[in-house]
Amino acid sequence: MRIDIITVLPSLLDSFLHHSIVQRAQDKGLVDLKIHDLRDYSENKHRTVDDYAYGGGAGMVLMIGPVVNCLEFLKKDREYQEIIYMSPDGRPFHQGVANELSLLENIIIICGHYKGIDERLREHFVTREISIGDYVLSGGELPAAVLSDAVIRLLPGVLSNESSALSDSFQDGLVAPPVYTRPAGFRGMEVPEVLLSGHEKKIEKWRFEQSIKRTQERRPDKENKGTSEQANN
Repeated sequence: MRIDIITVLPSLLDSFLHHSIVQRAQDKGLVDLKIHDLRDYSENKHRTVDDYAYGGGAGMVLMIGPVVNCLEFLKKDREYQEIIYMSPDGRPFHQGVANELSLLENIIIICGHYKGIDERLREHFVTREISIGDYVLSGGELPAAVLSDAVIRLLPGVLSNESSALSDSFQDGLVAPPVYTRPAGFRGMEVPEVLLSGHEKKIEKWRFEQSIKRTQERRPDKENKGTSEQANN
């Protein structure tokens, strides 16, 4: 999979690129993740990428020219199934979207900054707008990292245990059940006996019940969807 991220602050993504699962995925050749400094595609010697908004008002807007220059440069070598703009007014990001994007070959992520990007980019070039929550950040770099991490960990071969991603929260519409590890007893706090029983079906049933309980308590907005999906399986 190829992921290209367009940003005015590439250094913000350095740590994300070179650690943990994302780094291992790149080392294995499972994902090609490239960061593009938007200023490299500026149309003047000052490397300007923003300007004042027409009509006045506070804040700067990312200009259409540099972004289109970068998009056209990238599209010379490959076709992209999605050009994604990270925006607080985009569609909410969830596990289903991550699953869907993980099946694609090439995507571009545009990181907004300042007051956003020229609306003509959204109208004529962006194919999907995604939000990671109803709040505003200083730029789209952190949302781009969140989206990329959620997608990359789903790629076959990235995780050492292929079934790990399938048991994550929200894969079945429910939050994940509690998990425990050694020791079985610690200062009077004990691991539930069923998990020590070795009885696979009982453990499966307990985990499902715990997922439902936790979803009811912590994310009731997910409850109906998750239980109905389980019932249909």
